[in-house]
Amino acid sequence: MANFMIRFLICNVFISGIIGILLIAKRIFKNNLSSRMQYNLWFLLLGLLAVPFIPFRLIGFPQIFLWLGSLRSSPASGTATAMGEAVGIHPTGNTDWMNDFALSVNSETPSIAGYILLGIWIVGIFAMIILVIKSSLRLRTLEKSALPLQNPEVRRLYHRCLEEMEIHRNIPVYSTAFLKSPIIVGLLKPCIYLPIHLISDYNESDMRYMLLHELQHYKHKDAVASYLMNLAGVIYWFNPLVWYALKEMRNDREVACDTSVLKMLEEDAYEDYGNTLINFAEKVSLTPFPFAAGLGGNMEQMKRRIINIASYEKPTFMKRIKGMTAFMLTAVLLLGFAPFISTYAADGSHYQWDSSSENVSYVDLSTYFGEYEGSFVLYDLENDTWSIHDKEHATLRVAPNSTYKIYDALFGLEEGVITPENSFIAWNGESYPFEAWNADQTLQSAMNSSVNWYFESVDEQLGAANISNYIEEIGYGNENISGDFSTYWMESSLKISPIEQVELLTRLQNNSFGFAPENINAVKDAICLSSSDAGTFYGKTGTGRVDGQDVNGWFIGYIETADNTYFFATNIGADSDATGGNATEITMSILSDMNIWK
Repeated sequence: MANFMIRFLICNVFISGIIGILLIAKRIFKNNLSSRMQYNLWFLLLGLLAVPFIPFRLIGFPQIFLWLGSLRSSPASGTATAMGEAVGIHPTGNTDWMNDFALSVNSETPSIAGYILLGIWIVGIFAMIILVIKSSLRLRTLEKSALPLQNPEVRRLYHRCLEEMEIHRNIPVYSTAFLKSPIIVGLLKPCIYLPIHLISDYNESDMRYMLLHELQHYKHKDAVASYLMNLAGVIYWFNPLVWYALKEMRNDREVACDTSVLKMLEEDAYEDYGNTLINFAEKVSLTPFPFAAGLGGNMEQMKRRIINIASYEKPTFMKRIKGMTAFMLTAVLLLGFAPFISTYAADGSHYQWDSSSENVSYVDLSTYFGEYEGSFVLYDLENDTWSIHDKEHATLRVAPNSTYKIYDALFGLEEGVITPENSFIAWNGESYPFEAWNADQTLQSAMNSSVNWYFESVDEQLGAANISNYIEEIGYGNENISGDFSTYWMESSLKISPIEQVELLTRLQNNSFGFAPENINAVKDAICLSSSDAGTFYGKTGTGRVDGQDVNGWFIGYIETADNTYFFATNIGADSDATGGNATEITMSILSDMNIWK
């Protein structure tokens, strides 16, 4: 929740911008949009205000989300405890099969600032709820003190208004001394409350207009809008632009109701309706109740409404067409911003895979995974088909750990940090917990023993800018290396999903990256696990170890046979014992049972 709060505040920056765009669009299209359309545009905003709380999975997001997300926490490599051990296995009996060595990193600690902001937000929500409850209690007091309408003239007029508006429901009408202007209250059981002073000073024309106005609120279900607006005000209590937008929405609601009444009247009655507002401008006021809609408003609002009445003309066919066009353009523009205010998508935790154009079959392989959560992804190149176990996890982005070394090596080769002919890097003499690491390395040996310091040395010579450019060029996962520079791929900022792993392997195998062929071949040679008459097996394991526990295991690769190529990625997760070795065991069992590799 602390992390959500930080993303939520970031989304509010975009929400504020969207409100500004909406206000500008309303101003630009003012002469084309009807009053009702201008009011309905605000419902788009209410919908967008709900987006941060919905798990949207749309397009990728700006790096600002990823960068700010990394500020919440990142494993500190300087304090990482070397608690790794060899967890590799040899499922084929091949002694050249890769080892999977893993170092432990410290678990992430949510930002204290996030918790403080969350606490402030919740306290503010409770304060707003108290105010709403207080206003609701005042409304309840009014309802108890109100009396059923007794005046026969007003009752007859009211029933004529119901018939005029073709409303068949008998909405109760009450009189009260605690109001200055009429209001309609209630979602399921609506009631109209009329001030006693308006009944005492009864004027048929004025009363008719007021009743028509309140019934328009009922006809257009404005009670629902009142609830939504109040809910938005409670949740977004800290955002002044949201409050301003809600105030404008209430103003537009009254203008839209006025326009709906005008549509029912003859042109010579427009002036009378406007005079009713003018005559009662000093008597009516904004309702103090949270779920009520009424005739009242402040003087600024009254001025807007009277100007609208004075300039009102019944819309022509062409004006309706122009209005619908302007409305749709504005709606498309606003809804286009929805992905930018989704906190779920801002988290970048899932790959937005468009599988509509793919030949995908979903298979249940849960018996292979046992107690592990995870997924298996297989792509059959010859038949252009995908087989996926657990799509939810197949699109879930997690740290790549040592599987990333495939591409890190490729970047180093492309920049000339190492070459296919000379990939030697001397050991600096520092003692590591794995004997294989305490020696000079080449790309082949470093990949085989998953030697972290070798690839950290490559990174140091590449530089963060080059790495970032390459990661963006090949589209590696969330493209975020904002974590500690020596561990950004180890349970830190860089994350990738199993489906993305397979997609990248297909691009590596056919070199759609456009990199030097000799560099591609050098990387392929480094991850070649087995070669025989049956085919060639390429792969790389990865293990994520946090606080001494193996929580994230990978095995990715591809198999070239005489007549086909199969690409695969297996990822497993658990509180412990989720290693690349165990992911390999699961993978080999599945591939064997599928008759792909024995």
